[in-house]
Amino acid sequence: MKNRFIMKKIIGLCIFLSVICFTQNLKAQDYKMALGVRLSNMTPRINNSVSFKYFMNEGHAIEGLFTFSNPVAIGGIYEIYRPMNVQGLKWFFGPGGYVSFGDTNEASSGTVFAGAMGILGLDYKFNNVPINISADWKPELNLINGINFEAAAVGLSVRFTFGGAPRTN
Repeated sequence: MKNRFIMKKIIGLCIFLSVICFTQNLKAQDYKMALGVRLSNMTPRINNSVSFKYFMNEGHAIEGLFTFSNPVAIGGIYEIYRPMNVQGLKWFFGPGGYVSFGDTNEASSGTVFAGAMGILGLDYKFNNVPINISADWKPELNLINGINFEAAAVGLSVRFTFGGAPRTN
């Protein structure tokens, strides 16, 4: 029994080291996709989330946000990226929308909300490490089941990057 436990630990370590070695071959400055978490204050519908970002080309990406807390929500944002004078740093902006389900302070269980959101932020890709961080402001305007504007929606994302650099179309 103890040998099986040790063997599982060794296999896990080998997988972890393989992932690290693989990612060292990825292009350091740019990335095609990223997966991670976005931590936010709890007032917006899209708050603490799983974040998946996909670059369609060098300056345009789509980001999916999946919130599993209260309320459960899914959102999508079209993001436009612009370079800055610091290597690895870009600023971005764009429109999006969301749908959320579940209990909130102002609604009963099972209520569906939907609305628009925008985003403005900074995105940094570390050199020689497959990690990306971003800080953003993401105001939300709820339109279904009550009109409500949430301006205090700030967040910090940390993501693992993978894939080659996006095409320049």
